Amino acid sequence: MGYTIDATESGCYPGTTVLVNKFDLRSQSELDAVEAALVTAKAIQWEEAPLCDTFDLAHYRAIHKHLFEELYDWAGQMRTVNISKKGTQFCPAEELPRVGEAVFARVKKEHFFCGLSRERFAEELLDLYERTNELHPFREGNGRTQRVFLAQLAQNAGYRLDFSCVDADELMIATIYAAQGIDLPLKDMLDKIIKE
Repeated sequence: MGYTIDATESGCYPGTTVLVNKFDLRSQSELDAVEAALVTAKAIQWEEAPLCDTFDLAHYRAIHKHLFEELYDWAGQMRTVNISKKGTQFCPAEELPRVGEAVFARVKKEHFFCGLSRERFAEELLDLYERTNELHPFREGNGRTQRVFLAQLAQNAGYRLDFSCVDADELMIATIYAAQGIDLPLKDMLDKIIKE
């Protein structure tokens, strides 16, 4: 998990950092294993037959619900607690609805990035990647939701994203740098991921 959060508001089993889950798994390693298997299968389902194509905040939430509904009661619901990770403070919980609507309204204003050159598409994708990462609207599962959403958005715009061609840890480090205003590593990563 890795998030920093007030223990009194954590949604974890007492004395642990393990999120309360529908399987009542109280070991982080067991929860991680079940979560990885379920979420991977659910992501493939979504990619094969998306349940939504509005590319707005409701769409983003629908992806999270689909990916995590078998694990958590709060799947698809925006977090109500403030979280940070590896020194990055994410959008305050009380600001999530307003900021989230603004992020996705911009995507709509840009016609969902359709008809853009690869270079322009990469610029827009970089900005959206950074904005959705700053948003971090869910208690857990933000990166996986983000990747499924961005892949669907790219496909709609005539591109394909191949996250398998970059190292996940390097992508996370690039995302951390981008949160600090240094976006060249993330830009380089996205350049490898975007396929025509």
